[in-house]
Amino acid sequence: MTAVTFPEVITMQWLREKYAAKQLAPEAVIEEIIRRSERDAAMNIWITPPALARLRPYLERLALLDPAKTPLWGIPFAIKDNIDVAGLPTTAACAEFAYTPEENATVVERLVRAGAIPLGKTNLDQFATGLVGMRSPYGEAHNALRPELISGGSSSGSAVAVARGQAVFSLGTDTAGSGRVPAALNGLVGYKPTLGAWPTKGVVPACASLDCVTVFAHSIDDALAVDSSARGLDPADPWSREVARSARGLPSKLYLPLERPAFFGPFAEDYAQAWDASVQQLQLLGIAIENVDCSLFAEAAAELYEGPWVAERWADLGEFIESRPGATVPATEQVLRSGAAERHTAASVFASMHRLQAFKLAAKSLLDDAVLVMPTSGGTWTREQVREQPIQTNTAMGAYTNHCNLLDLSAVALPSGDAAERLPFGITLFALADQEHLLEGLGRLYANQTMESGQSGWAECSQNGAVAEVLSETNDADQTTLVAVCGLHMRGFALERQMHAFGASFVREASTAAKYELIKLPTTPAKPGMIKLDRGGVSVALEIWRMPLARFGEFAALIPAPLGIGKVELEHGEEVPGFICEGYALEGAERISAYGGWRKYEQATSIM
Repeated sequence: MTAVTFPEVITMQWLREKYAAKQLAPEAVIEEIIRRSERDAAMNIWITPPALARLRPYLERLALLDPAKTPLWGIPFAIKDNIDVAGLPTTAACAEFAYTPEENATVVERLVRAGAIPLGKTNLDQFATGLVGMRSPYGEAHNALRPELISGGSSSGSAVAVARGQAVFSLGTDTAGSGRVPAALNGLVGYKPTLGAWPTKGVVPACASLDCVTVFAHSIDDALAVDSSARGLDPADPWSREVARSARGLPSKLYLPLERPAFFGPFAEDYAQAWDASVQQLQLLGIAIENVDCSLFAEAAAELYEGPWVAERWADLGEFIESRPGATVPATEQVLRSGAAERHTAASVFASMHRLQAFKLAAKSLLDDAVLVMPTSGGTWTREQVREQPIQTNTAMGAYTNHCNLLDLSAVALPSGDAAERLPFGITLFALADQEHLLEGLGRLYANQTMESGQSGWAECSQNGAVAEVLSETNDADQTTLVAVCGLHMRGFALERQMHAFGASFVREASTAAKYELIKLPTTPAKPGMIKLDRGGVSVALEIWRMPLARFGEFAALIPAPLGIGKVELEHGEEVPGFICEGYALEGAERISAYGGWRKYEQATSIM
């Protein structure tokens, strides 16, 4: 076996390729990860770091598993230390609280059965109470890129481990944003499934009714590979439920805040500019965008700490706090003790539940077949600033995250360029509980868009296989299909780059048979729809491209209604796959057939 040079970050795609080619063995991967964990020991990433002797049973077990039947074969992952791993202490970042479980948490067990290797336990804000990564007696977890900055919390060590190449993916938890904020601050994807979709059995509760197990990874593909193994009902978990993830699709609309989000901290202006750049990228996706009043989400978020939900934390941990004075970090104890305040009465709980139910109804009405996009975080802080103002700085970090679980939304945090040098910026996509598939479709589309435009936050990953992972299936010229495009995917228009991102290449200009009606769809940006008629119609100018079959299905799945892919009849009778429009869109639409094509329409109307 030849020597392998490890990239700075390790993705599933890279690791699987090396395993398949017999160029790398799992034990060598573990040895490299241990070396890196020792190199970064001062960054306070681990509470129980990886150790070869302890991991050897997992390595030996791999020899008994068929890689073709175990989708995570040989993939090493880190676990936040409020999630049980059999035989390892679960501390929740509090030594006095620690216990050693005899069995794995359900999600850990499922991942191990899928062939993944549980490396060890990572640092966190104590009892998962915090969004800064500073509230741990095991040390302040450093940011992966700029150690003077916070890592984000509470899943601090889990995020930094992945960002520093010490795990392919990691598990975190999320009650108020702990599975998303650290993703944004360390340039990662943070996937937060629907409440109950991943069991929480074997997880130390923060707010049991709101807690989610989450995943940090370098791509949405890696995150969803974990989701496929972790998802599903656990009958022994009272909070678990069966929530199937539908086939990927795109939302009919994107919602952005009506007012420009507020930003804070020493890089507030940099964050504001990064948000503006992200909005520009979203506008290029060809999906209708609407700016909406987001006060609904802010009011719902206030219920988490200003309302009685903080009392749920006290219900779980109050007895421990009272019996062990001084065992907890002061900032953590202050937050937890606020749950014992006299204002949290039974009546206040029901009043809050009723308010929240109204918020849920409004959110469900607004977000049906739509996705809300917000900054993941409104800023960041130096670790020194958080030491000086531990409560205020932490509170600011949840401005765009706290509403999520209260409203039973699913979410994915995505990298979205850099706000400044070695300062990642991220956005979060929010969807309804039963519409996670919209996050998958939109997340993939946005990742392709930002990579193609050079705005991706995966700058380091692009040198080590992440871009190759997106494009790896586009090079087989013998397995391709023609695609007829008539609008924004043509050369010189906003979505041409999407064609290139899916490995397509321009072939020729062409025209349809004289059987079509061309309309202007009421979207932002505007785009055409081409409808085949039973009688009459005109010939429409379009372009023919060639796309790898391996990417065509994914491309087609991202096309929003009323558009789709069907057979387009060309002027000489040939039929090729291409963009068509549902007939119902004709009613009330602006008919532009007289222009003979979208390019001529754009040229004519731009002169007017």
